[in-house]
Amino acid sequence: MKSRINIQTIIDSQLTAVLVVDGNLVVHFANTAAEQLLTLSKRRLQDARLDQVVEDISLDMRRIQRCIELEQGFTNSEVQVVIDGLPRWVDVSVTAFTLDKRTLALMELRLIDQQKKISQELQQRAQQQAARELVRGLAHEIKNPLGGLRGAAQLLERELEKEELKEFTHLIIAQADRLRNLVDRLLGPQRPGKQEVINLHSVLEQVRRLVSMDIPPGITLSRDYDPSIPDLAMDSEQLQQAFLNMVRNAVEVLGDHGHITIRTRTAFQVMLQGKRYRLAAEVRIIDDGPGIPAALHDTLFYPMVTGREGGTGLGLSIAQELIHQHQGRIECQSRPGHTEFIVYLPLRR
Repeated sequence: MKSRINIQTIIDSQLTAVLVVDGNLVVHFANTAAEQLLTLSKRRLQDARLDQVVEDISLDMRRIQRCIELEQGFTNSEVQVVIDGLPRWVDVSVTAFTLDKRTLALMELRLIDQQKKISQELQQRAQQQAARELVRGLAHEIKNPLGGLRGAAQLLERELEKEELKEFTHLIIAQADRLRNLVDRLLGPQRPGKQEVINLHSVLEQVRRLVSMDIPPGITLSRDYDPSIPDLAMDSEQLQQAFLNMVRNAVEVLGDHGHITIRTRTAFQVMLQGKRYRLAAEVRIIDDGPGIPAALHDTLFYPMVTGREGGTGLGLSIAQELIHQHQGRIECQSRPGHTEFIVYLPLRR
């Protein structure tokens, strides 16, 4: 009895979540780390099916059953598990073993949320910087001959006597102006403007009012604010543009019906651009649309990348640049029926 208590104590002291399941994926054992990860007590986990204790998992659970049948094991890295509506990232190892002439599976789930976020942030920053420099270089190359083209069209227009011919030069000038505006958006803001200490919710409320003016009748927009968030230093116009791009993106994805929520909370001990902040403002733009295609997840914030017909792919890229200039971070979590754009902005007291 004493030996069993010691073994239980050791397993409960592990930081890795441990589950034991049978061939029907029924849980027979869970340690303390598994309770914390799955937000369920051992009593509720006992005899529950694995697909009942997690809302969604990117791992094919039939692999666990085959592992038991063949008495083998496997390891999967970066498995997404949705618990209480929140996606978590874990490394999963499954090992088959025999106990009392019965084959079971030992599952080990190691949480890697923080490591994955840091790795993704560093990788995305490098890739996006390279993409941004490429696009800006291309934009400059386009802008110079574009000015010459527009000027030549204006000179030609002065020499034309027939009004019907001037329609063609008007068209050239109008299209040149359209391309110039597109190039200006590609170049984007290079640095934050004048910052002042402002309440974050006043900016979000302005965004909500602007979107509400032309939102389709089948789409509802609500807010869930934490009034305790202190004022922060910002360029209000730039942050308004960033949040406006994200909310409008959600509206366009929803089409004719759906729901969008703007939610604010205070986040603690957040790593932003290599620096840890004790407090950060957390803003979530949540919609219940179809979700973002998996093929776009890694390039979502790149310039000119879009999943919508007719989209420019600039809205999210510009939003990320503006948030980055405020020493913040923007990330996205998406699955069918639920998409969140999450913005973290440092709070300095």
